[in-house]
Amino acid sequence: MIPKEILKKVKRIEIQTRGIVNDLFTGQYHSVFKGRGMEFSEVREYQYGDDIRTIDWNVSARAGHPYIKVFEEERELTVMLLVDVSSSADFGTFQQMKGELAIELCAVLAFSATKNNDKVGLIIFTDRIEKYIPPKKGKSHVLRVLRELLYFKPEGVKTDINAVLEYLNRVTRKRATVFLVSDFLSEDYKKALQMANKKHDIVAITITDPREQSFPNVGFIELEDAESGETVIIDTTDASLMNLYSSQAEKQRVNREKLFKSMNIDFIDVYTNKSYIDPLVKFFRKRAKRFH
Repeated sequence: MIPKEILKKVKRIEIQTRGIVNDLFTGQYHSVFKGRGMEFSEVREYQYGDDIRTIDWNVSARAGHPYIKVFEEERELTVMLLVDVSSSADFGTFQQMKGELAIELCAVLAFSATKNNDKVGLIIFTDRIEKYIPPKKGKSHVLRVLRELLYFKPEGVKTDINAVLEYLNRVTRKRATVFLVSDFLSEDYKKALQMANKKHDIVAITITDPREQSFPNVGFIELEDAESGETVIIDTTDASLMNLYSSQAEKQRVNREKLFKSMNIDFIDVYTNKSYIDPLVKFFRKRAKRFH
């Protein structure tokens, strides 16, 4: 039995995101995912000017003259949400925890998909696959996805992006639009990301808390790594230490961005101290330009 407070949270998120979905994304949503693939429709006789690469040689041999395969854009889109629920998601020093922000973002994307009659699936992951919900249509299914995200108690504490991408390729045979939502604090995942991106349309959404980039000058503070359990005491008045901390965080961000760009993967950076609406709108607009 799902607790009443979880159902209330689901309803609150639905209400919070409804306006965003209606006002910002519904009109643009389908137009920005045109690269979602083609499916076979029929064969017809070859006509002058047709692309010879589409010739169906088996049918042509039987008929005695050339036939081509006709493809049409897939009408139905499958959206897969890959959501990192490792221990580092339970961190936030501003309005929201990273995990809470991830759920709200997923709600916007899922409701946008279902408004356009598309399927939505979910993979919850840590350093293992925690939960898989196969893609389906409909608002009731999206509400189930949100309930799982809110209610789920993970077993793993660390993050393994390799594992979730390999699992995605196994369970999702047709091309899908994949939103990978994480803080990307994971070991080298370049190869798995390359393979998944060949098959699917990957969009990387990185969620960051500002305290993962810099600290105010407040003296000595104790920090615990949520994924390893290690604790360390740092002196925030030590300028050289703070500069090193900030430069390492910036280096991580730059390297991650370079990796995504090298594979032509769209990416969105969102922060716990800022609205996620602007980054999402920019993403949609940028992508819409590419397909028009």
